[in-house]
Amino acid sequence: MYLDPALASADRADPRPASAVSHGVGLAGLAGLAGWIAVARHFGMDGPYAALVGVAACGVPMVLWSLLVDRVHRHRSTGIDWHMRRPPRATIDISLVKLTGLWATWAAIALTYAVGRFYWQGNFQFAMWCLERAAPPLLVLSIPYVIWLDRRLVEPRDGAWALGAWLLGQGAPDREAIWNHLRSWAVKGFFLAFMLAIVPSGFGDFVRADTSAVLRDPVALANWLITFMFVVDVAFATVGYLLTMRPLDAHIRTANPYAAGWTAALICYPPFILMNPGGPLDYHPGTADWTAWLAGYPIALALVGALLVALTAIYAWATVAFGLRFSNLTNRGILTHGPYAWSRHPAYLSKNLFWWLSTLPMLSTGSLVDATRATVLLGVVSAVYYWRAKTEERHLSADPDYRAYDAWMTRNAPIPRAFAWIAGR
Repeated sequence: MYLDPALASADRADPRPASAVSHGVGLAGLAGLAGWIAVARHFGMDGPYAALVGVAACGVPMVLWSLLVDRVHRHRSTGIDWHMRRPPRATIDISLVKLTGLWATWAAIALTYAVGRFYWQGNFQFAMWCLERAAPPLLVLSIPYVIWLDRRLVEPRDGAWALGAWLLGQGAPDREAIWNHLRSWAVKGFFLAFMLAIVPSGFGDFVRADTSAVLRDPVALANWLITFMFVVDVAFATVGYLLTMRPLDAHIRTANPYAAGWTAALICYPPFILMNPGGPLDYHPGTADWTAWLAGYPIALALVGALLVALTAIYAWATVAFGLRFSNLTNRGILTHGPYAWSRHPAYLSKNLFWWLSTLPMLSTGSLVDATRATVLLGVVSAVYYWRAKTEERHLSADPDYRAYDAWMTRNAPIPRAFAWIAGR
């Protein structure tokens, strides 16, 4: 829907490529999450278990919408032929080999968690608690699931099967399939633990906030709404990493094969993060935040607070648009709707604008040197995200659907066209 008739006319003449995800699935998840938050606030349920229920309240409506409304299980991209009913004896050998590869992968992830001291400290202890209790039922349920699915897959010999076949010494290994399988599960293993670790904190902060106090203070209100946006972002991201399943058409097509892409992404997350306090890209020393610089100017505080909320809302919207499919470093279908009709990287753009506006690094509580250092370092942080964007584009460009989307964005999208105009192209 366009408010500008010129843009509407351009869209009719040059239609935007179809999105792999509908608007409805994200809205269903948002409604479920908002409903649970309302219940949690009413009853004062602000603990980690309530936060996990919030993730379920976000995910279940999206699964139902995807299956009942969008009927994603019927998409050819699932690789499933529902009319095919191979007898179990026809695929049982394939399934057993696949389970070997799958369980070996899970064992490697578990070993990584076990030897990584980092995973047993701080917020990550909750993530490990969740995964320890989920592991036994997942092991049991994986057996009927794999056997059932293999009977219906057009090609059941996937990366897990290739890894299992290699481990069992069954012929020459399919190295490309194995490496894509391992990269995909490395993404899940790394980022799911992180998401589970941060789920409780934001949820608890938002639920336990005193509404009457928040509504009296524009700064407190802005921070409260910003917290809500991050609760939404984390819930949707957690669901995305949990539900990488073919029947939902949410499986990982490919994981980024480029070392530069992994490097750019991992340095933005613990334990490799460079932006944490004391890290080489920590731009905060010698700075204050927007509330300090604008203290005594209530109108300016309210306006900047509203702008920061809007930027965070765009950031959350960029995650909501993925529905069930959010994931770093992967291709799980190309999005063209929502904020992705305006920018190829709305989350990165809004996040970095938020940091610049909330910090104002060119203003310093110390010296001119401090201001210069903070400004340069934040500039480097933004450059890291530009690097991430470019490595993602390089990976996704292998998909013809992305190339069509990229070309359409160059011709029509407001943000790319604005940057092209600034650059004189």
